[in-house]
Amino acid sequence: ELIFERERERERERERERERERERERRKETERERERERERERERERERERERENYKLVHNLLLYFLT
Repeated sequence: ELIFERERERERERERERERERERERRKETERERERERERERERERERERERENYKLVHNLLLYFLT
């Protein structure tokens, strides 16, 4: 009986360890997703900056040709 109890306890401990490992993986995946979102936001900001630069360029060209 004691042997079975120890075996059950070891199995519970292995299950807890598997659960901790799954939780670590979920946290890592969450962090990877956050990093992907930050990168998408940086790319959107770069795109907005390019649009602002293009707008300024067109604006200056129009001023040049209209004066």
